[in-house]
Amino acid sequence: MAGRRRHFGSVRKLPSGRYQVRYLGPNGLLRPAPNTFARKADAELWLTKAEADLARDDWFDPAGGRIPLRDYGTTWLQERTGLSETTRERYASALRLQILPNLGALSLREIQDPTVRRWRKGLLDAGTGEPSVAKAYRLLRAILNTAVDDGLIRRNPCRIKGASAEASPERPILTVAEVLTVAGVIPARFRALVLMATFTGLRFGELAALRRLDIDTINAVVHVRRAQVELSDGRLLIKAPKTAAGLRSVSIPEAILPDVVQHLRQYAERGVEGRVFVGSLGAPLRRQNFRRIWVKAISDAALGPVHFHDLRHTGNTLAAGTGASLRELMARMGHASTRAALIYQHATAERDRVIADALSGVIEAQRRTSGDCETPKLTAPVSEIWHADGTTATSAGGGRSARGTLTGPDLRCSSL
Repeated sequence: MAGRRRHFGSVRKLPSGRYQVRYLGPNGLLRPAPNTFARKADAELWLTKAEADLARDDWFDPAGGRIPLRDYGTTWLQERTGLSETTRERYASALRLQILPNLGALSLREIQDPTVRRWRKGLLDAGTGEPSVAKAYRLLRAILNTAVDDGLIRRNPCRIKGASAEASPERPILTVAEVLTVAGVIPARFRALVLMATFTGLRFGELAALRRLDIDTINAVVHVRRAQVELSDGRLLIKAPKTAAGLRSVSIPEAILPDVVQHLRQYAERGVEGRVFVGSLGAPLRRQNFRRIWVKAISDAALGPVHFHDLRHTGNTLAAGTGASLRELMARMGHASTRAALIYQHATAERDRVIADALSGVIEAQRRTSGDCETPKLTAPVSEIWHADGTTATSAGGGRSARGTLTGPDLRCSSL
């Protein structure tokens, strides 16, 4: 009816002859429509749709959609809580290198489905690796999901099927002979690092964070309690593993235990809190510094491009070959599972010892075949050893016969 007063919003005629809409947003503040209208009927129609959107909880802020992605994405990252420093660095790098150069100047509402498709194709065409593109896509999708939640855009334009999946290339699996070759050509202070990375499956950061008290040589067990992370500015952080599954105790194969004991004797820092693995000059072991040593060792071993992390992959594959179940492998490798059923299943220490003993048999068989003479031998039992809790225990020789002291000078952990 003509002259009827509206219950929601208002329409007024401007001096220019156009019509302006004003209404109360969900926050109770009076807001104008993002544009004016040539006809009053068009203004009334826009206001009716806005009222319906609010009633359906489907309202979005049309003015907010004008925010450039550069500003919104930067604020989004700053306001994110619960991120580790390494994750925050990865997000900042993806924003800076992959997202903002092409999309940063666009407003949120200008980023549509075709925009995202062109952006992703441009990255791939420019030679950006698929894993990096997938990570950047997931980050962009997360940012725009928040924009939807904030009522700035109606829907997320990141809707490319499969774009978030990382098609990582298949990594090489070394033979036991190749692992022993690398362990033989790398500098002696890193021999045990190579063997433990392979046959206990510890990650580089977990190995770099090990302390003497984490290695129980009487029971041949390494306790994983922490990990070292290296930030882009060079800072080293020691932190708990990312998941509860990362906190674990892993059996050490008997075949490499002499190498571990020899390493503790010659190269590890003193004291129960001493680092097990340090750099060539005694400083904390850094991934970038070790990489130069690793690349040379791989070259000397006449192997193709092999990453240090491939040792863990190799060890996991070898452990699977011993008949270990998926649950046991997950426990040994520190993998968390998304399957609820596996959360309530626990691998036993006895079964992990069986896996380690089977791995030990594989190693010993290869050593007999290749004539590997690098491994020190254990004879009499170790007389004094550091337990995981930092206390000492005395063995009168009644322990497992394979675990003893190295041939040569008497070995005591109090002097390690």
